[in-house]
Amino acid sequence: MKTIADPREMQNAAELHRRAGKRIAVVPTMGAFHEGHLALIRDARKRGEVLIVTLFVNPVQFGKGEDFERYPRDLERDTALAQEAGADFLFVPQAAEMYPEGYQTYVTVERVARPLEGTVRPGHFRGVATVVVKLFNITMPHIAVFGQKDAQQVAVIRRMVRDLNLGVELVVLPTVRDADGLALSSRNAYLTAEQRCDAPALYAALQHAGAMVTRGERSAPVIVAAMRAMLRERTAAVIDYCSVADAETLEEFEFIPAGRQVLISLAARFGTTRLIDNIPLTT
Repeated sequence: MKTIADPREMQNAAELHRRAGKRIAVVPTMGAFHEGHLALIRDARKRGEVLIVTLFVNPVQFGKGEDFERYPRDLERDTALAQEAGADFLFVPQAAEMYPEGYQTYVTVERVARPLEGTVRPGHFRGVATVVVKLFNITMPHIAVFGQKDAQQVAVIRRMVRDLNLGVELVVLPTVRDADGLALSSRNAYLTAEQRCDAPALYAALQHAGAMVTRGERSAPVIVAAMRAMLRERTAAVIDYCSVADAETLEEFEFIPAGRQVLISLAARFGTTRLIDNIPLTT
C-alpha cells in the first residue's frame, strides 16, 4: 500500500490507472477505523482492481462548537488497518491542501440536505458535498462504497452524483453493529461507561418502530411518539429528532403509503456525544 498526502500526486496516480483500464474503487473516511470502516474497505476490495481509501477529517463539515478538534485521530493504526484490509492507496491530505488560501467554491445540495441532520447541523452537508466532489475528482473512482449508518449523507451524495453527472456508482452496505445493537461509530469512544450501557436503546427504538410498521401501523406521528417514549424511558439522552421519512427524498410522512422505501431514523445526545442511527424498510 502506498500512502499519499499530495492531491496532485494522488490524482496523477489515479489517472494512470484509469488510462490503463483499471476499475477504481474508493472508500471515503475520516479515519479512527473500526470494524464498520473495515467492512467497507474489504467489500470495495472485491469490487475494484485498484482500491483507494481516503482519510481526511474534513473541517468544513463541522459546525461551531462541534468536535473537530477532538475527533479521534490515529494515523499509524489506521494505516496498518487499511493495508491489512487490502487498500492499494491511502490518501491522507492536509486541510491546507484541500482548502488552500483563497478557497471559495462549495457544493450545495438542496431539499434532501435540509431536514434531520441539516436542521440540527446547518452547513454540514455543504461541507460533505464539497469534500466528496473533491475526493471524487482527485481519486477518479468508478465506484464508491459508503455505510447505511450515514443514510442522509448517502442520500445527499446520491442526489449530487445524479444531478452533476459524476458517473460514480454508489454502493451502500448495511450498518455494522456491536452485539447489543449499537451502531459502530468513531464517536462511541466518547461515551462514558453508563452512557455506553444506555446507547443501545437507540437501535431498540428503531426496531420497535420497524415492528410497528410491519404489524400495519401507518401513522408516522404515532410511530415517532413511540420511539420518543422508549428513549425517554430507557435513557437520559436528549433527543434531537425521531423521523419516519421517504428514504430517497427524506420528506417526512404523516401516513406511510404502501410500496415505499422508508427510512426510520433518529439522533440523540448522550452528554456531549451525539449519535445517529437508522433502519431502512419497504412497506
